[in-house]
Amino acid sequence: MLFFLVAVSAFFATVIAVGVVVFAVKYRRRSPTEVGARITGSLPLELLWSIIPLLITLVMFFWGATIYYHMRRPPTESIEIYATGKRWMWKFQHLNGVREINTVHVPLGQPVKFTMTSEDVIHSLYFPSMRTKMDVIPGRYTTEWFTPTKAGEYHIFCAEYCGTRHSGMIGTVYVMEPRDFQAWLASGGTGATSEGPLHVRGEKLFSDLACNTCHVPDGQGRGPSLVGVFGSPQTLADGRRVTADPGYIRESILIPQAKVVAGYGPLMPTFQGLVSEEQIVALVEYIKTLRPAAQAATRAGDSANTGIAAAAAPSK
Repeated sequence: MLFFLVAVSAFFATVIAVGVVVFAVKYRRRSPTEVGARITGSLPLELLWSIIPLLITLVMFFWGATIYYHMRRPPTESIEIYATGKRWMWKFQHLNGVREINTVHVPLGQPVKFTMTSEDVIHSLYFPSMRTKMDVIPGRYTTEWFTPTKAGEYHIFCAEYCGTRHSGMIGTVYVMEPRDFQAWLASGGTGATSEGPLHVRGEKLFSDLACNTCHVPDGQGRGPSLVGVFGSPQTLADGRRVTADPGYIRESILIPQAKVVAGYGPLMPTFQGLVSEEQIVALVEYIKTLRPAAQAATRAGDSANTGIAAAAAPSK
């Protein structure tokens, strides 16, 4: 698309420049008394120079929109990592519970999706070698992804001025061979910390905060059942419909009165200031695991089949 835009721009720039020179020479004033001919206009000509640019710009628009759509949607097989910006550091959490500060390890050749938020001000998580950057905003989740193509160590920067030590908010992304990455992850991450898988920590927190007293699986509690809620459309008390994505769950934890589910009253207390961003992430991951019995059985079967296939596969 870049070459197409350059070619179109170069073509019309050349046509206009040549036309200016040719018309300036051909229609120049040859005597002081010469009077220019009256121009009445041409409808076919005006339609031509309106329709042709319109068609070209429509091609640019749909081509660009298609690229943007695919660029902003991470592949389904992406590895998920949570990132939190805080003055002045980057905190990363892998789904198995491994946590890193100002460093993040990723596998070579596999898409990696970052779900990001900020604890204070606007930051911007910038991986210059991966050609990707996205603002990290307090109060909401943003995402970015890339596929590493070469093993090594690469820079991480904050690309949004966030205070006096903004220039020191840097880090390193380590791109590892897939086998080395899996070994690193399974060992708990050399130089990292781990408190167990995120969904397990989220389940314990769900119980510690007494969330399970209202959000019971059969839906007979004071709050709606959370079984199968993640990723599904929810009807609100005011008639709106929203998707239960990580942002919706986060908002429901911190500002529960913002979007009340239809059929329930605004009874849930706020947990603003009581849970950290890392704990919210754990709760989100736990809610993801709450599936209806049929889905849970299917997922368990898929996991078992994957494990059997992996065990049967020859080692290299």
